[in-house]
Amino acid sequence: MRPLEYDAERVGILGAGPFGVALGSMLAGGGRPVTIWSTTASVVDSINRDRTCDRLPGHKIPAGLEAVGDLDELVSKARFLVLAVSSESACDRLQLLGRVADTSHIAVHAIGALAPEGDRRISQLIAEETPILRSGVVAGPSMAADIAAGRSTSLVCASEFDEVTRESRRLLSIPSKMRLYRSQDVVGAELASALSGAYTIAVGLADGLEVGIGIRAVLVTRAISEMTLLGTALGGTAKTFSGLAGLGNLLVRSSVEHGHISPSYRLGLDLVKGQAECEGEGMRAAIAGLRLARSRNLSLPILETVVSIGAGEVSAREAALSIFETVTEEE
Repeated sequence: MRPLEYDAERVGILGAGPFGVALGSMLAGGGRPVTIWSTTASVVDSINRDRTCDRLPGHKIPAGLEAVGDLDELVSKARFLVLAVSSESACDRLQLLGRVADTSHIAVHAIGALAPEGDRRISQLIAEETPILRSGVVAGPSMAADIAAGRSTSLVCASEFDEVTRESRRLLSIPSKMRLYRSQDVVGAELASALSGAYTIAVGLADGLEVGIGIRAVLVTRAISEMTLLGTALGGTAKTFSGLAGLGNLLVRSSVEHGHISPSYRLGLDLVKGQAECEGEGMRAAIAGLRLARSRNLSLPILETVVSIGAGEVSAREAALSIFETVTEEE
């Protein structure tokens, strides 16, 4: 076990993407010491020297946030770790973390997707790839730009360990900026967060086709119904999918606020125009979710349509209009 030399008040963030930098900036601005790790030397230098990061343009990073390129340095300084990387790189990053972390560390992840390898949840990867025993997930209606700008938001922290939710609320909550709620439904929170990105694509399709606010509302309710069907079949709790990690996430991701738009929503809009590359966290979550649904003989028409469009099997316009007609008939 690593000697207790780290700062119990410090938050360590793995990943200097938009969310990691935004979260670290908000915490540092609230007086919390933060260390963020990146594999890109130019990002580390830019944060430490210029107090900027090109992954979050126009944002000035507070002095309380430091960047490091050495993962061992990060885990030596911080006991509480936040994993904020893409699902594609999660396994690789966790393997690196497994070489330097120990059982004294606590980890939560903020990855709203499933791991591409075997459709595993990220908490399962943490258990498989690292010696960390206590982990959880943070999820909810938050955009990196809003967090960086200091706008108030709320997240849910789900873990089977009371210490994880307690430390998450203590270290990540900032009065009037960030509020965390507790949950024990790790499976539900992870699946709701991942699937909300997939269904955001469907809402983008609806808005791109200008189907109207009424059908849009029906689509959202049917999306939550599909999410809940799959999530409960996999061990989640139904109410989680209508909460912050599910419905809350979907509503925020499928809106345009202060000029910012989520990648999944933009993908849906662009698919209608035939201008999109079908990639990103939302599409990966849709593909993984559909595989899981088929393994349990579940019918999820909206998710099936999103994946079919992404695979180029059907026209976005024709398939989307067809599915919107179906969901309104079901209601």
